[in-house]
Amino acid sequence: MSERGAFRRFRSHRVDLATRDAYRDTHLACGDFIWPVFLVAGRGIREPVASMPGVSHLSCDELVHDLGPLVARGLRSVLLFGVPASKGLEQAWSPKGIVQQALPVLKGTYPDLELITDVCLCSFSEDGHCHVGDNDRTCELLARVADSHAAAGADLVAPSDMMDGRVLVIREALNEAGHGSVGIMSYAAKYASNYYGPFRDAAECAPGHGDRTTYQMDPGHRTEALDEIAADLEEGAASIIIKPALAYLDIIARARNAFDCELVAYSVSGEYSMLKQAIAGGVAGPAIVDETLLGMKRAGADRIITYFTPAVLSREGGPSQRSG
Repeated sequence: MSERGAFRRFRSHRVDLATRDAYRDTHLACGDFIWPVFLVAGRGIREPVASMPGVSHLSCDELVHDLGPLVARGLRSVLLFGVPASKGLEQAWSPKGIVQQALPVLKGTYPDLELITDVCLCSFSEDGHCHVGDNDRTCELLARVADSHAAAGADLVAPSDMMDGRVLVIREALNEAGHGSVGIMSYAAKYASNYYGPFRDAAECAPGHGDRTTYQMDPGHRTEALDEIAADLEEGAASIIIKPALAYLDIIARARNAFDCELVAYSVSGEYSMLKQAIAGGVAGPAIVDETLLGMKRAGADRIITYFTPAVLSREGGPSQRSG
């Protein structure tokens, strides 16, 4: 045998599952996941969303039922979207709104569950857009929505509209109303993405005209993401959402290196539906879900908003670290 120079042996780190787990430096835990839920008015309602297999519109009583085993397995947080039966902006901040009515029920049933509410106008507006034409007027309306959620029991409000200055306006309004303890989880880096299609079906918020490219971020702009995040933190955001996740892992990594705050990756509806189709078609096994979510953690996300939350937490043993 010819002499060889010394080389490092990495395969000893991979000989079996126990060894791989011992050397692993990124892990998934049950508390890492935030479950996004589409709430509707009424009782006993569970309407499947056609473009998102396994996802349904839920009435509050159905959500209470579904949360029981998930909370028992370690679910810490839910993100609530209200989907009204008919359009009308006033519903977004009405004390009788879908989210406002659900919050005290959920808090009373699961007092330790973190309740996060999406703050936007798109599901309630006639044209499906996130604004009313004027940036600053929209911020004022968003503050009304956030205040109504806080008054009903929200722990965090999450503005997803991408209006300039809305975090500042919301923070000031919450403080003035005595809701200083309610935090803001801002969609600071939300890109104008083609991955949102199934969500627009679920939330019934597809734009009636045009698109959202004038207020959501351009996919080719990476440095602006850091500017948007910095601005929202300065205005009072407690944590930051980057959306989408899978095609924007570089943004998550850059933000992790630049900011010492909680970073949340939103694995959006298009990512979910693509993986579901890949699994259903036999292109990939179920382990692709955990591998994908692990990649978001490895990029720097502290937590992940994902529609796979019930499936991952319901699995025996919880989140899997296996792949291949």
